[in-house]
Amino acid sequence: MDRGERNAEPGRVVLRPAGEIDMATAGEFEATLTEALHRPGVREVVVDLAAVRFLDSSGVRVLVHGVSVGRERDVTLRVTDPQPGVARVLRITGVNTLLGFADSDSDSDAGRPVARGWRGLD
Repeated sequence: MDRGERNAEPGRVVLRPAGEIDMATAGEFEATLTEALHRPGVREVVVDLAAVRFLDSSGVRVLVHGVSVGRERDVTLRVTDPQPGVARVLRITGVNTLLGFADSDSDSDAGRPVARGWRGLD
């Protein structure tokens, strides 16, 4: 996993990981995210997932933990621009709204019938 980072404006940090966030890279991602959440004066951390082509449960765990750390520090953690496969993982695990990412008409699943079962898995 490559990591990219920039300070967009005062109080806001944008992280741009690239590649895969899985068991092998989750530790590095967690360290980077935690460091950003603990910076003095930060009010929002945005994780831009545009360049992440794979996200497993290890990555989901890091993001959820980041939300928890952010709440303790009064910092908002938000995810933006996930690729379709990554967006699907976030929806299936039910963390998309927790991460500030809502379904949109541009999703690859747009236009498909909405499942009626638990978490949309039926």
